[in-house]
Amino acid sequence: MSINNNYVAIMAGGIGSRFWPISRNAHPKQFLDILGTGKSLIQWTYERFKNICPKENIYIITSEDYQETLLKQIPEINTDNIISEPSRKNTAPCTAYFAHKLYQKNPKANIIMTPADHLIFDERKFERDILDSLEFVSKNDVLVTLGVKPTRPDTGYGYIQHETGNGSDRFFPVKTFTEKPNAELAQTFVRSGDFLWNSGIFVWNVNTILKAIEKYLPELDEIFASVTSYNTPNEKAHIEEAYPQCTNISIDYGIMEKAKNVHVIPSYFGWSDLGTWNSAYDNSDKDYLGNAVYGENTMIIDASQCMVKAPDDKLVLLQGLENFIVVDTEDVLLICERGREQQIKDYVAEVKRNKGTKFL
Repeated sequence: MSINNNYVAIMAGGIGSRFWPISRNAHPKQFLDILGTGKSLIQWTYERFKNICPKENIYIITSEDYQETLLKQIPEINTDNIISEPSRKNTAPCTAYFAHKLYQKNPKANIIMTPADHLIFDERKFERDILDSLEFVSKNDVLVTLGVKPTRPDTGYGYIQHETGNGSDRFFPVKTFTEKPNAELAQTFVRSGDFLWNSGIFVWNVNTILKAIEKYLPELDEIFASVTSYNTPNEKAHIEEAYPQCTNISIDYGIMEKAKNVHVIPSYFGWSDLGTWNSAYDNSDKDYLGNAVYGENTMIIDASQCMVKAPDDKLVLLQGLENFIVVDTEDVLLICERGREQQIKDYVAEVKRNKGTKFL
């Protein structure tokens, strides 16, 4: 397997509404340093893949609105490697777009599709799993997903049950793939011990994913197969015509739940998708009462198990709360039970209905 055939597409077009109010339409979470590491999430992701494939083979798929921000944060990226989506249509359309575009450039390409907002704590194990996956998909007609042992019955993840005993080395055929189950089903999955979280990091050969798109999402495939201007100056105009025709659907629902050639590699590299305030809490240092606090002038009195983020120049005093999320910004104050953090996305929709887009 030639390293020059390995490509990565970093998906960075979302708005991160479950991280509202610090994640806003104009500056979403992938461009934020949420945990105070000194780098934004997308900067960490870009650096991670520079060790896996040539820099010129790293692409970032994002909204046209974020191109300027992206270039400020990753100035070394070639503008040809920024793929701007005209509108948000979820992950299946951008996967189909990238696969068709890349096939025109390199029909032997192996592809990593990854979100921009993941935390990886053991970079060496991650590299090993990704490189093994690239080798596997280059030799087999399979779609690979990286699986993670669940730590809680989270309803925001996909769950994977795989075969045992007939895997090829470290890769196992998937028996069931359930995207975002309800709370009761998620609890059943975690109790059984037979399920992994779907990390949302996928690896496949360009020919394999194109066959899957043609089989399971034929209308989507037809839209992007009809574009004849990939990698030319006319591509942008043709993609702007194509996107309004696309169904809003995830690659998980559209293909991974249906395909018969999905394999999973159980992975142990220390992973979080940093998708919610609870995941930020889990990955933060805490005081002796279990509070994760960001804000130099935040004072805690008789409060415990809280996730608190406030401006450094504002005095915030917290008393009597247990298991709450408190996020203070210049124009928004969020106070929400930690057990309801998955519903913040719904609260954002309610804000939009009642107050318009001013606070989004």
